This record gives sequence, C-alpha cells and structure tokens, in this order.
Amino acid sequence: MVRSFIEKPNCIILAISPANQDLATSDAIKISREVDPKGERTFGVLTKIDLMDRGTDAVDILEGKSYKLQFPWFGVVNRSQADINKSVDMIAARRKEREYFANSPEYKHMAHRMGSEHLGKMLSKHLESVIKSRIPGLQSLINKSVIELESELSRLGKPIAADAGGKLYMIVEICRTFDQIYKEHLDGVRPGGDKIYNVFDNQLPAALTRLQFDKQLAMENVRKLITEADGYQPHLIAPEQGYRRLIESSLISIRGPAEAAVEAVHSLLKDLIHKAISETLELRQYPTLRVEVGNAALDSLDRMREESKKATLKLVDMECSYLTVDFFRKLPQDVEKGGNPTHSIFDRYNDSYLRRIGTTVLSYVNMVCASLRNSIPKSIVYCQVREAKRTLLDHFLTELGKMEPKQLASLLNEDPAVMERRTALSKRLELYKAAQNEIDAVAWSK
Repeated sequence: MVRSFIEKPNCIILAISPANQDLATSDAIKISREVDPKGERTFGVLTKIDLMDRGTDAVDILEGKSYKLQFPWFGVVNRSQADINKSVDMIAARRKEREYFANSPEYKHMAHRMGSEHLGKMLSKHLESVIKSRIPGLQSLINKSVIELESELSRLGKPIAADAGGKLYMIVEICRTFDQIYKEHLDGVRPGGDKIYNVFDNQLPAALTRLQFDKQLAMENVRKLITEADGYQPHLIAPEQGYRRLIESSLISIRGPAEAAVEAVHSLLKDLIHKAISETLELRQYPTLRVEVGNAALDSLDRMREESKKATLKLVDMECSYLTVDFFRKLPQDVEKGGNPTHSIFDRYNDSYLRRIGTTVLSYVNMVCASLRNSIPKSIVYCQVREAKRTLLDHFLTELGKMEPKQLASLLNEDPAVMERRTALSKRLELYKAAQNEIDAVAWSK
C-alpha cells in the first residue's frame, strides 16, 4: 500500500528509521531506494536517537558518512510513551527536543538542523521548490485541458436558449452561418464554385459544337427547306421564307445545350448546399433544423432553376423570332444567280447556289451561336448563382418568423445526452480556468 503512494513522481518520501536499529535492514531505506534510486525526493529521518545504547551515537549517519543521501539527514526526538500518558503537549515536546540536541555533546554542533521543527521547515521549503518547478508543466497540462474542453464544447455547440426569442435568434444565426459558408464556396474562398465556370468555359461550348450546323445545312436539307417554304407559289426575288426556316431550324437546336447548362449549374449549386450543410458545425447539433434548412435551400434552387430556364430559353427564342436585318439586306445581291424560272420548283437551283445559301445561313447561325455562348452564362449567373447568394433562405426565414414557440423548439431538438455532456464539460472548464488563474498568480509571484 505504501509503495502505491511513494511510486508517484510527485510524492516526497520520508524514509524514517529508528536510530537504535541497524540502518542496513531498514525497510524504509530499501523501498525508497527502489522507487527513487537517484534520491531526488527522499529525505532520511532518524528517530529514537535518545534511546540509543550508551556509548553509541548517530553522528556518522546524520552527517551522511555511513549512509549518504542527496538531502541531509534529519534527527528527531519524539514524545515517549510516558510523555503521551502524561499528556505532554506538542509545544513542550518540541522544546524538550531542542534542549536535547542543544545539550548533547555529540549533536550540539548540528543542533540547528535537527528536530521536528527544522524538518517541517525544510520540507515546506522543498515542497515549495518542487511546486514551482512543476508550475510550467502544470500550466501546460491545464492549458492543454482547457483547449481540449473548449474544442469539444465548440463541437457540441452552444446551449439552447430558454425563451422563444432566444431560440429564434439562434436559428437565424445558424442560417446566417450556413449562408456565409455557401457564399464562400461560390466566391472561391472554399472549393467548388470553380466548377460552375467549367460549365460555361467547356461544357456549353462543347455542347454547341456537337450540334454540327454544317450537317444540318447540307445541300439536300437546304434544297428541301427552300423549296418547301415557297409552297405552291415560287418566290419572286429571294427565298426569304426558306432562309427563315433554315435559320430557325438551326437556332432552335441551341435550346438543348442552353437547358443543359441550366441543369448543370443547378446540380453544382445543389452539391454546394450539401457541402455547406456538412461544414456548418451548428447544423450537426440539430438534425431537424439541418433537414429543414437543406430542404428550404433546395426548394429555392428549384425555383431559381425554373426562372433561369425561362430566361435562358427566351434568349434563344428571341434570336429565332427576329433575325438581324443587315443579314437580309445582303441577300438580293445573290438572287437568281443560279436559278432558271423555266425549271420545276424542285430543281430550279443548281448545287452551287444551294451551297451558297447553306454557307450564308451557317455564317449567320455561327454569329448568333457565338453571341449566345456569351449571353447564356450571363442569364444563368443572374438567375441562379446571383440569386442563390442573395436570397437562398429568404423564404425560410420569412416562414420562421411566423412559427410558434413549440415549432421553434422542435427545430432545436437536441439529444439529452449531448446536453448533459455540455453541462459537465462547462463545469470542468470553469474549474480548470480557476486553477489556471491560481497557478498563474503563483508563477508571477516567484
């Protein structure tokens, strides 16, 4: 049992041995040597000096000659059984002890460092020295514990407010935190937003290239649309209706890539919602609120997608509904160069003229396509990305203000075990900080 205490590195060992017995057989010295081989925390105390046989003394031991320790030996004379029976108090016993060492010829030269009083003073001084030497380690340990507790408390989140106003404020603050993290993803502070640019810079141009307008404007297709556009009565000057049909049939196919770009950006914005939710620590604390915020954000993105789709497809439809006038003004220069009015309506144009029409239409379609390549991203950013940054949770926050206290409380439902854990950690943190202040005060007083 004694060993379990003195094995601790912070324990000061008093190896007490009676002077009237052989020191070599002392159990106290033996055990202290085993647990403290360097003697850094062992003090030798010799008792019953007054009971030694006549003609013998303990001077060699007390002077460290026969058995040397790192610290000086201390000799003490305690109350005898007779003194205890006579109820001799400790003050009288200490006075008697001082007189013994002062009047003994063998010990009077060392009387100033003998006795229980001197032992107590030296132990107090040594204990103070040990404590001060341990202060940096204690400070480090406590500081580490404080940091760990604060980190865990931060992970567990703030305690839930008791009143409805406090709950509403907490929810709004959590929503703002989530919204800020989401914006950081879009603005490049956090990763993910760069993928939207990839849609505009790579996916959309690649999709437009795959439309292969040159194949749509192959000579046979040009011949078919030009002749069908005139109906039963051939055109008189230029095949205007044929041109319109060729252009519209080509431009209408741009709706597909435009709509695909809207969907691609929508998918990326949804992915960023999930990322922002997982990175909002406060939402981990409240599962119900996490689900509600996620659903509200996704609903907002769905509405923005529909608005973006309408606006973006309108850009394509506008190009289809009104062609650039300057393009048509150039057409009369090429009219009838290859035509022969005496031929059938289905063969009145030779291949050269039809190819010229196809080339002209392709040039116009490419011009419009280049314009839409720039305007489609602007429409998507304006209707989806910009709105996601500005109004992602506006509808949810509006509905939040209409909720009853019970509804607010249901959004902040927390595991009771987590609440108990937070309370326990908070109390421990207070104790550690109090200890931190006390130790700092001792450290500064050195």
